[in-house]
Amino acid sequence: MIELLIVIGVIGILVTGVFVYVDPLAQLQKAHDARRKSDLAQIQRALEQFYKDDNGKYPANPVDGDYRIQGLDGQVADWGAPFLPYMAVLPKDSKDGKKYIYISGNNGQSYRLYASLERGGSDPQACKPDGSICSGVPSGVRCGTAADICNYGVSSPNVSP
Repeated sequence: MIELLIVIGVIGILVTGVFVYVDPLAQLQKAHDARRKSDLAQIQRALEQFYKDDNGKYPANPVDGDYRIQGLDGQVADWGAPFLPYMAVLPKDSKDGKKYIYISGNNGQSYRLYASLERGGSDPQACKPDGSICSGVPSGVRCGTAADICNYGVSSPNVSP
């Protein structure tokens, strides 16, 4: 009986060690962040097609403070809705409360696109090594709730995020 308890205890210690080493929460955060990066890369390709193939400028923001994409027809492309003919569905952040931010600048000659990475500064592609907000984000703008700072970005070739 004592031997059985010792074996169960050792197995419990090993399982706990493996669980701590694998860190499933960090793995989930990495997966969510990889999805955000992929989404922004897809949007970036669509924006470059919009610029190069059809319009000679990037889409506008509907109005100041509305960080979505406005198509040539004047319709606002909501995150998760079509942005035709460039994307069947404009990706949106899969986590409730988080959102992507699109900022058009220089009369349609540049743009910046932001997301909030869950791993912040732990991600080597974050805007800043400490995970703080990207330099190009307007004051007070968040990629979701107050805690969801925009710490990852992509941009047109002529500006940096």
